[in-house]
Amino acid sequence: LAAWDLDALWDGLSRSLAGGSHELLGFVTGARAASRPEAPSELEVVLRTVIPKTSAHCPLAALRREIVVRDVLSGAVTFLPLEEDNKGSVKVETSNVYQIRLSRSEEDEEEFISILIFCPERWHSDGSVYPTPAWLGEELPAKLARWSVESRKSGFRSTLSLIPIVKYSKTYQTLKDKYKDMVKVWPEVTDPEKFVYEDVAIAAYLLILWEEERAERGLTAKQSFVDLGCGNGLLVHILSTEGHPGRGIDVRRRKIWDMYGPQTCLEEGAITPGDKTLFPDVDWVIGNHCDELTPWIPVIAARSSYRCCFFVLPCCFFDFVGRYARRQSSKTQYREYLDFVAEVGLACGFRVEEDCLRIPSTKRVCVIGRCRTYPPAEEGSMDAQRTRYINSRQGRPGSPPGQESVLPGPQSAAACADHPDGCRAPGAGAAEGGAEARAAGLWLSGFQPREKAERVRNCAALPRDFVNRVVLQVAHLLLDREQSHAGSSPNGSVKAWNRGGDLSLAEVAAKLDAETLRRLKRECGGLQTLLRNSHQVFEVLNGRVHIRDWRQEQLRKQQRPEAKEAKRRLFSEAFKTRACWFFSHHPDGCALPSDCCPFAHGPEELRPARMPRRKQVL
Repeated sequence: LAAWDLDALWDGLSRSLAGGSHELLGFVTGARAASRPEAPSELEVVLRTVIPKTSAHCPLAALRREIVVRDVLSGAVTFLPLEEDNKGSVKVETSNVYQIRLSRSEEDEEEFISILIFCPERWHSDGSVYPTPAWLGEELPAKLARWSVESRKSGFRSTLSLIPIVKYSKTYQTLKDKYKDMVKVWPEVTDPEKFVYEDVAIAAYLLILWEEERAERGLTAKQSFVDLGCGNGLLVHILSTEGHPGRGIDVRRRKIWDMYGPQTCLEEGAITPGDKTLFPDVDWVIGNHCDELTPWIPVIAARSSYRCCFFVLPCCFFDFVGRYARRQSSKTQYREYLDFVAEVGLACGFRVEEDCLRIPSTKRVCVIGRCRTYPPAEEGSMDAQRTRYINSRQGRPGSPPGQESVLPGPQSAAACADHPDGCRAPGAGAAEGGAEARAAGLWLSGFQPREKAERVRNCAALPRDFVNRVVLQVAHLLLDREQSHAGSSPNGSVKAWNRGGDLSLAEVAAKLDAETLRRLKRECGGLQTLLRNSHQVFEVLNGRVHIRDWRQEQLRKQQRPEAKEAKRRLFSEAFKTRACWFFSHHPDGCALPSDCCPFAHGPEELRPARMPRRKQVL
């Protein structure tokens, strides 16, 4: 509805209230009459469009509109729903009028929130826009109280700020219904609920973004794309099925690829940024959680063709080579990295935009480059700027004047003119990139694509002698600490058993040699994961490492007689199938007698494992 429609609606409503709807008029102005009867009756009137949130229990419904009357001085907000009949006439639906009121207690002057319904006996809930009275009265006030005091500062844009939300909601629901069966047949080890609906949401966003782009530019053909680091390939499958020609490339083939059919083009191969990884025939380059390729997506798009755009959804923090190193402590790491990706896009000549997606992920901010900041004729000088920027990220200055032969210079300018898109990709970069990189057509030396074989990185594949050495070293560090409560056993016996002290993870790491730390850093979770894996010896709580006292474990077990029978059976089957670390390495031996310790005190107690260990996939 246009602004003048709101004026007409409010004029009609005002006349109706003054002429005969005295009860509704008293409901709207009741707070003012009670609190400030002499105050001038200035109200703020807003026309609001409500987009129902769809779910399996609530299918996509029509949009709803309502008039919101805000009486700021009296602390009251009244919601007047609008209904449109078959003739196009709009009127207020009085059955679902309600009000939120902020009042002050006269006794202790405390403020409280109340929810008032104009006609409770006629209220009808639709499960979408109009909730139940119980929800309004019991849950909404608590939410309002919490929202009013919590900080709403955010360094991000509002969700779905670059596309029409109404179109997105309809498209998302359509795609969700169309591809929901993928959850039932998902062959990967990842969570199907998360990955399927996340890719559906990303696909819905791109489809609407591209639809708006075609309308704005007067295009009819659907945009083509390439998804670099496509992973399970579901996003490629959805976009291709919806009519957009494209393909996905990933270093490792997934099981689910065979389920998509021949219309979904997925390729297995490594992407190393260089002359051989250009895509001059596509309109968009996509990077969806593409890890080490994330900062390269704007570069690849910029050098592929002048008309090529990019969409990147950053997740893990990578620079052009290796991990991204933080430089600003005033920002969160995520915010700083998003600024870095946007900076790359600007350096590549894109007009960079940012938006928040509606996906089940904490990393849901995307960076988009839809147009350039320079004309096609300046492609040569712009590409020289790109190369200087990339080299600067490695701590190397840009190439000095007169030594940029590997960039689009005089002879490559002619090639740019002959190129159908007005540009040609440069060579390996500046001289600092290395002779081998230049010979191979790479843009920067040192880039390492992801390994084809998915390597186990939870410390489980580390050599046993390495793990044993680290465990013994950390245990000695803890045992040498001053004991806050060593001594006697829980039953009051005289025998003292050294429980050692505790250290923070940072303090433990400071005691380890550099080579050990480098090796652990290559594993997910590093030192903490190794210590947690050594469950028999250590206990890691709130970032601090302790020696595990199995006497306390026995007490906790006695205090929980309701433990499930399945866990008891599992414990009995694993009883004495592993050697007791404390019996062999602790200076006081094991704190438990042999018949109580679940681990073997010596080789004569060791029993063969009844359950075969899972084979580790390397």
